[in-house]
Amino acid sequence: MSETERILELATGLAREAGAIQRERWGTELQISTKSADVDLVTEVDRACEDLIVAALERERPADSILAEEGGLREKPGSTWRWVVDPLDGTTNFAHSYPCFCVSIGVELEGEATVGVVYNPIMDELFHAVRGGGAFLNGEPIHATRETKLGRSLVATGFAYDRRKSHRDNLTELACFLDRARAIRRDGSAALDLCAVACGRLDGYWEFKLAPWDVAGGRVIVEEAGGRVSDFHGGPAPASGAQMLASNGGIHDAMLEALAAAREEDAEAQG
Repeated sequence: MSETERILELATGLAREAGAIQRERWGTELQISTKSADVDLVTEVDRACEDLIVAALERERPADSILAEEGGLREKPGSTWRWVVDPLDGTTNFAHSYPCFCVSIGVELEGEATVGVVYNPIMDELFHAVRGGGAFLNGEPIHATRETKLGRSLVATGFAYDRRKSHRDNLTELACFLDRARAIRRDGSAALDLCAVACGRLDGYWEFKLAPWDVAGGRVIVEEAGGRVSDFHGGPAPASGAQMLASNGGIHDAMLEALAAAREEDAEAQG
């Protein structure tokens, strides 16, 4: 077994273990607090899942760096592998017993997204991909759609936690896509939205002001499923999650045009 295969095996096992915690606690009484804003929630389940994953990584992969949502960065000098962990993506959904949340684990090799694992415990769906090896859902190959017309496409988005304070609230972009796409969804989990693009449930997805752990697991799954990932100008999507545009590839340019139209509208409104 290669090192990458061992990493994938560990990541999938940890995702399932953390998902079991979420499934057990879903719909129960939770201790809910806030972080960066009053709409940015965290629960004891987020922390329990992260503690489980990080403890296992420290034990099994002590030389690897770890970036986790609740615990921050554990940098290991000289490490070539970095694990980027969202222990519970979709905390607001989880806190409201809305069945759309997951565990997301991305693993980078020398800065390149190389392994992605996303587990939806309610649907018992495990998405995974290894760079150069294709993308899979519960072990079966998945592929993005072949749609080429934005007007026939189902797309998704999300809204940043600072939307009550910032004028960059995604509403202009939303309006532009409402005019151009068949329909828009907002499910509240960036990792699952990316996986939905990968397996053909969505044709495209855009969002900004995300974090590295929101996108690290899903982006390699999209790319290995034949999709395309970029920033809002068509360049490389930043690992930071500051801008994320993912599509089946066939509607990517049309989505870029919609985002450009939104920028023009914002500039005119401010000018």
